[in-house]
Amino acid sequence: MKTIVKLSLSLLIVALCVASTPLQADDAAPWKSLFNGKDLTDWQANAHPESFTVTDGILKAHGKNGMAHLFYVGDTDHDVRFKDFELVAVCRSEPGSNSGFFFHTDRELRGGKYLNKGYEVQLNSSAKEKNKTGSLYAVVQVADSPVDETKWFTIRILVQGKHIQVFVNDQHLVDYTEPENPERAESRAKRLIDPIGGALAIQAHDPGSVFYFKEIRLREL
Repeated sequence: MKTIVKLSLSLLIVALCVASTPLQADDAAPWKSLFNGKDLTDWQANAHPESFTVTDGILKAHGKNGMAHLFYVGDTDHDVRFKDFELVAVCRSEPGSNSGFFFHTDRELRGGKYLNKGYEVQLNSSAKEKNKTGSLYAVVQVADSPVDETKWFTIRILVQGKHIQVFVNDQHLVDYTEPENPERAESRAKRLIDPIGGALAIQAHDPGSVFYFKEIRLREL
């Protein structure tokens, strides 16, 4: 009897350890390419659709008529929600450009043009901008860009629960866990993880900013 009790207790301990182990890469779903390299199938702009074009396999984001955001909708008629995921994109820009990836967001606007909800991973080669490429905008600032954004580089965003990590060319720039009661400026009050996930969007920032993307892939965790 004692042997059976000890064995049962051991199995219970093992089960609890497995349940509490962080999700590993092998537990992730297969990688899915979000950009087909041909056109904007599966994507939809919230404004100024001319801001996003595809030429020679390259997606171009240029807010020539004002700020706009390109949302991933997949084969649905609404924005696709992603909760826990790993995103990898290959990007470059024209000098002095600003863009970004938004996640856990939606189409609600602040001030008529800014996405009001969720987080933004900054893409920026502008000398005047304090939040450089890899920053979790207005939350974790990267003061010095780790890359020359006019040359192709890779950005990786990893979101698990309230834990957000950002890598640029394999440099680990951001390791942030959203606290229980995060302090935010009033204008950033909704810069939060959504328990049910949210939309993914690419920003076309302004007439002087041009960013290019030749690969965007994601796997859900």
